[in-house]
Amino acid sequence: MIRRLGPILLAILLAATPALAQQRVAPARPQSQQKPADKEPPPPAEPPPAPYDRDLLRLSEIIGALAFLRGLCGAGDAAEWPARMKSIMESEGVTPNRRDRLAGAYNRGYRGYALTYRVCTPSATEATNRYLGEGERLSHGIAGRFGG
Repeated sequence: MIRRLGPILLAILLAATPALAQQRVAPARPQSQQKPADKEPPPPAEPPPAPYDRDLLRLSEIIGALAFLRGLCGAGDAAEWPARMKSIMESEGVTPNRRDRLAGAYNRGYRGYALTYRVCTPSATEATNRYLGEGERLSHGIAGRFGG
């Protein structure tokens, strides 16, 4: 059976060869003749992370947790926490990637408590007090070491 297919395949290949030889391939255009629409601009390069990024991401997470906890416990400054995060995003979110990381940290902090707490409890108040202290230390550390 294989011996019979050999001549048949050979005949098919030989018959197709002139057709393949007649096909023309368009020559590639030199770089100078390419249309501007052919090229997409490269994505902007992501700058290297700032030396305070780790602390800033932690601060964003704390602000997210405080945004939820202060609202849950009816604190008078509950509306300030999302506004504080917005100002951080405006000043530090210089690239889409960086904005996404900051927003992700804020959302992680917010959701972490939104999944657990439905009413203000003594442990929610204690967590709020600890976050206020840690957030204050981080913000003073960032501003003291890196300006701001």
